Amino acid sequence: MSEGEMGLRERKRLLTYRTVSDTAIALFLERGFDEVSVAEVAAAAGISKPTLFRYFPAKEDLVLHRLADHEGEAARAVAAGRAAGLAPLVALHRDVRDGLDRREPVTGLNDDPAVLAFHGLLYGTPALVARLSGHLERAEEHLARALAPDVPADRSAPVTARLAAAQVIAVRRVLALENRRRIVAGASAAEVAQGAHARADAAFADLCAGLPRYAPTTGGTEATE
Repeated sequence: MSEGEMGLRERKRLLTYRTVSDTAIALFLERGFDEVSVAEVAAAAGISKPTLFRYFPAKEDLVLHRLADHEGEAARAVAAGRAAGLAPLVALHRDVRDGLDRREPVTGLNDDPAVLAFHGLLYGTPALVARLSGHLERAEEHLARALAPDVPADRSAPVTARLAAAQVIAVRRVLALENRRRIVAGASAAEVAQGAHARADAAFADLCAGLPRYAPTTGGTEATE
C-alpha cells in the first residue's frame, strides 16, 4: 500500500474518532452521561456497537477523546525546548503561557459556552472524573520520558524524572482548575487572564526552586528567557 493511501486511511480513522466522540458528547450534554447508552451513541453515529468499542474501549473514552492529544503536550514542549536550547522548566512555562494567550480550553481560561458545557460534563460526572486519572498518569509518563531522553524505551524513566513529571502535571492541572473555578463563578476569561499568568509565573518559579536539575543554570525562571 502506498504512503498516500496510508495517509488517507489514517485521516479517515481520525475523522471517525472525532465524529463518534462529537456525537456522543452532544447526546451526553443533552440528556446526561448516565442517561445515554453506548448503543444509542452507536446508532446516532451510524455504526454498530462492536465497531464503536473498537474505537472506544469504554464509554468514558467517548468524552476523554477530546483530551487525548494533550497527554503528550508537556512532553512535546520539553522536546521542542531542548532543540532550542531551553531548560525543561522554561519550555514548560512558555507552553503554559502560550496556551493561556490562546485561551486554549485545556488551560481553563476559556469562557465560550460550548467549552464551559463540556467542562461541566467532564468535571460533573463522577465516572469521567475517575477516568481522568488515567489521562494524567499517561501525561506524566510521556513527560518523564521527555525529561530523561537517554533512557532506553524498554526501561522505566528514573524516579527523579517521574517525580518531576508528577509535579509539573499537577501544577498544570491545578492552574487550569483555578481558572475554570473563577470563570464558573462569574468572571470573564479576560478578567481572569492577568491573574492566570501571574499564578503560572509563581508556580513555575517554585518548580524551578524545587527542581533545579530541570531549571535554567542562570537561576532565572521567566518563560521569556
